[in-house]
Amino acid sequence: MPEDIRKNFSSDNVVRVCPEVMQALMEANDGSASAYGNDAYTSALDARFGEVFESEVAVFPIVTGTASNSLALSALVSPFGSVVCDESAHIQNDEGGAPEFFMHGAKIVTIPSGNGLMQPSALSHTINEKKAAGLLAPPIQALSLTQASEWGLVYQTDHLTSLSKVAHAEKLTVHLDGARLGNAIASLGCTPAETTWKAGVDVLTFGGTKNGAMAAEAVVFFLNDRTRPFVENFKRRIKRSGHLWSKHRFLSAQLLALLKNNLWLRNAQHANIMAQRLSTGLQALPNATLPYATQSNEIFIALPEHLVQKLEKGGFGFYRWPTPAGVDGTMIRLVTSFDTREKDVDALLDYIAT
Repeated sequence: MPEDIRKNFSSDNVVRVCPEVMQALMEANDGSASAYGNDAYTSALDARFGEVFESEVAVFPIVTGTASNSLALSALVSPFGSVVCDESAHIQNDEGGAPEFFMHGAKIVTIPSGNGLMQPSALSHTINEKKAAGLLAPPIQALSLTQASEWGLVYQTDHLTSLSKVAHAEKLTVHLDGARLGNAIASLGCTPAETTWKAGVDVLTFGGTKNGAMAAEAVVFFLNDRTRPFVENFKRRIKRSGHLWSKHRFLSAQLLALLKNNLWLRNAQHANIMAQRLSTGLQALPNATLPYATQSNEIFIALPEHLVQKLEKGGFGFYRWPTPAGVDGTMIRLVTSFDTREKDVDALLDYIAT
């Protein structure tokens, strides 16, 4: 096998920074700039994101996805309130209690779905159930959705719209965890606006790190009557939490580079294409089962244990995953990225098939 094969399919977090973002960082490193977000790069974010999303926005760059989600929710939910999400959501399972910490103890309420895509009827049931409990249950004040979902599936825009309508009727604010939003948009073939504020999303966590940035996310408020009250003091939340960088320009420069010439969408489209190539090849293996369609850049596939061990011995990186009930074999997750090449995918498929 050629030595330059990239074998790590464990996450889109493990790859290098894309060249355009690295170039932007180098250019931002020239000379001095005002600190704490008062630089020209950060000042340009609202206008640039507004162009891309076709909306008036307030944008706050943050260094990590965990902090972005947690800070966004802290603005939307009172300490005595709660946020509802799918049971598979990152904020529930993978952020180490950070959302509850930032929300000063507010509760996370989860809804089972089986595939990471919440249903409007289940949301209505949960809201009504908590309302009926009165003071015994923290009031639900926000809905958090994940696009693409934790199982790599993508909400259709009408599905998002239906969920948002249920939430808004109950005066909930809608938050979207968009760590892989670019992959979802590339899969849907829609515009950024159509799968966000036009579908009822009020606040977006825009993912950059998984899509080519060194370390850059953003909390994006789509300005409307629900969100405007949250914006005024949001920068103080960032400062209080220790996430206001003195050299904020280096976060903003990465985000601007991703948005330039739709780099973020081109990166995501490439990652999706590589995922389809890998998924198709793996499905051809004997006794392989794909419980969830490959709609973004994550592949969840159950393989015979001996093939999983073979991949491990071959040095290929991936995560073992809980195998759904009724599925034979061992579930694994593989993730592609902007940096995945056809020869990387083909090397894995050739290796496991021999």
